Amino acid sequence: MWLRSAGPLRRKRCTSRRGAEARDPFRSLRAATPSRRAARLRGDGRPVVHARERIRSLTRSARTHPPRPRGTVLAVATAVVLVASRAARRKQPAQYTRRTPEVTPLYAAVRDELETYLARAHDRERIVPRFVERELRAYLQCGLLRHGFVRARCADCGLDRLVAFSCKGRGFCPACVGRRMADTAAHLVDRVLPQAPVRQWVLSLPHSLRYRLAFDAELCSAALDVFIRSVFISLRRRARARFGVQARIARCGAVTFVQRFGDALNLNVHFHSLVLDGVYLREADGSAQFRTLAPPTDAEVERVAASIALRLIRLLELRGLLAGNPDETDPLARDGSTLGELYAASIRHRTATGPRAGRRVARVGDRIAADDLEPPRSKRCAMVNGVSLHANVAVPARDRKRLERLCRYVARPPVSTARLAAQPDGRLRYQLKRRWRDGTTHVVFEPGELLERLVALIPPPRAHQVRYHGVLAPAAAGRAGICCDRRLAEHSKTDSSRGQLAPGNDRAGNPIDTTSRSSARPSSRSGNSSHACGDRDSNGFVSAPNPRVPAPPRARRLSWSALMQRVFVRDVLECPSCRGRMRVIAAIEQPEIAAAILGSLGLASRAPPAVPARQAELLCDPDLELAGPADDFTEPPSD
Repeated sequence: MWLRSAGPLRRKRCTSRRGAEARDPFRSLRAATPSRRAARLRGDGRPVVHARERIRSLTRSARTHPPRPRGTVLAVATAVVLVASRAARRKQPAQYTRRTPEVTPLYAAVRDELETYLARAHDRERIVPRFVERELRAYLQCGLLRHGFVRARCADCGLDRLVAFSCKGRGFCPACVGRRMADTAAHLVDRVLPQAPVRQWVLSLPHSLRYRLAFDAELCSAALDVFIRSVFISLRRRARARFGVQARIARCGAVTFVQRFGDALNLNVHFHSLVLDGVYLREADGSAQFRTLAPPTDAEVERVAASIALRLIRLLELRGLLAGNPDETDPLARDGSTLGELYAASIRHRTATGPRAGRRVARVGDRIAADDLEPPRSKRCAMVNGVSLHANVAVPARDRKRLERLCRYVARPPVSTARLAAQPDGRLRYQLKRRWRDGTTHVVFEPGELLERLVALIPPPRAHQVRYHGVLAPAAAGRAGICCDRRLAEHSKTDSSRGQLAPGNDRAGNPIDTTSRSSARPSSRSGNSSHACGDRDSNGFVSAPNPRVPAPPRARRLSWSALMQRVFVRDVLECPSCRGRMRVIAAIEQPEIAAAILGSLGLASRAPPAVPARQAELLCDPDLELAGPADDFTEPPSD
C-alpha cells in the first residue's frame, strides 16, 4: 500500500482485487486473454487480435461514459420497478355509463311536488305560465329510455347502446344546460373569440332591479347595453391615453352571459361579460391589429361602476319605473301570475307558498353576527349605490384551455346534483360552493320550496342568454377578419371544385360516422387551425388572420359523442367489448316500440309514476306582501 497526493488531501490507494476492478473493469478480460506470444506459439493468432480490438473499443467506451456508482444504479432500478408496479395497479379509465336522473333527489322533488304546485296555483286563481309547466314536465321525461332513445350498435360484436332523449331545457336541467355549456364554450373558443387576452367583468345589480329584470326582457337588454357601453368607454379612454388615437377609431368586443341564479339557488339576475382586454385599430393597409391594454386599476373599476349606476338611474327614470306605485308598473301583479311572488320570495331568500310561506329558508353553519363581519375586500372590485363590479379575472392570449374553462364557468348549470342530498326527515340539503361570510355552508329546502326556486330560474321564452357585442356581434363590420369564424361556404366550394366528397357521406352517398373525427381538433400550429386566430408581430400586436384560409368544416352544434370526447376525453362510440366502432342505427320515438325493445333487452320499460296533488292544510296568505323585494333586505354576504 502506498500514498498518492491528490491536492491538499491524501488518500490511500487500494491495491485489492475489487479496487483494481473498479479502476479498470477490463482487467479480468485482459487476464483471461492470452498474450500475443503465447497465441503465436499455439499457432492461433486470429482470436487474439479480435479480443485485443474488443478490449480497446470497450476501454474507449468506458472512458467516454464512465460507469455510474452502484448506489445510483440501484436507486434508478428501484424507481423503475416502483413506477411499473404502480402502472400495473392503476385502474383502467371508466367506461361510459348511462345517466339515471330518476334516482336523484332533484328528480324526486320535481316529481313529487309538481302536481301539488299546479293545484295550489289553480285553487288560489294564480296563473302558471305555459313555458314553466312545459319545462317542468319535459324534465320528468329527460334521460328516461321509456320516452324515446337513440340506438347504437357495434358492427363487429353486435353490442347495443341506448342513449335517451333529452328535454332541451334552458332553466335548471343539469344535463341539458350542461350540454349547452360545453357546446357554447367550444363554439366561442373555436370560432368566435380571437387569440387575444380576455378579461371577465361581472356586474351585480340592486335587489329591486333584479326583480324587474327577471321577467322584463327588454329592460334586461337595456341594462346590459348600459353595462357594455360603460366598459367600452373605459377601454377607449385608456387606449387614447396610451396609444394617442381617437376614441371613435378604437373598436372593442365582448360576449355576455345572462345568469339568473345565485349560489343558494336564489334568483339573482347578473351579467358575466368576457371582454377583449384591448382594442382593435385599423392600420394604413386596412388590416386590423389588436393592441393589448394594461389591466384596469381599482380607481378605474370604481369609475366604471359609478358610470353604470348613474346610467341605470337615468334609464329607470326614462321608463317611469322610479315614480308612482310599484304595483301599477308590475305586469306580473296585474296579470295574477304566480311568477311575481316566486321571484320576490327567491330574491329575498324566503318561501312563497305552502305552510312556511313568508319565512326564511333554513341555513346550516356557524352563524356570525352581522356586526362582527368586515366588508369584503378584493382587487379590482367596486360597489356604488348597490351596483357591484368585479374585473379581476383575466386569461392570457394563447391560453385557450383556460379560456374554455372560463367559458364553461360562466355558462354552467344553476343546479349541481353532486351538492344536493336528501336528509332522513325528507328535506333537501344543498351545499354552497363557498362558505358565506356569516358562516353559512348549506341551505335546507322542503321539496316544495326547492320546486319554487327552480321555477324562478326558468328564463322567459325568446330571451337570449348569450349576447355578442362590438366586433364580435353577428352584423359587425369586419367580423370575418377578426373572429375565428370561417364560413363553410368557401370551404365547400373549394372541396367541390377539387372533386372531394361531401363531409359525412361515402362514395356511394351513404352517411358515415364522422363523430370520431369531429372531436379531433387541428393543431394550433397549423394555418387552418381554428385556434390560430392571428399572428403576433415584433411589437406584440395581434393581426387579423387571413380570411382566405378555410377552417375544417364543423357544424355549429357539436354532436353528443364529440362533446363527450372533448370534455371527458372519452370515446363513447368505442365498443367496450371488442373495441370496435358503434354506429347509430335508429331513433326510437314511439313509446310502444321503445317499450318492446327495452323488454327484449331486459331493461325497465316503465317510467316512474307521477305523484298526484296533495291537499295542503295551509295555503299562502293572499294578503302576504311578496310582490316586490324589501328595500332593507341585505343578501347573505359571500366570499
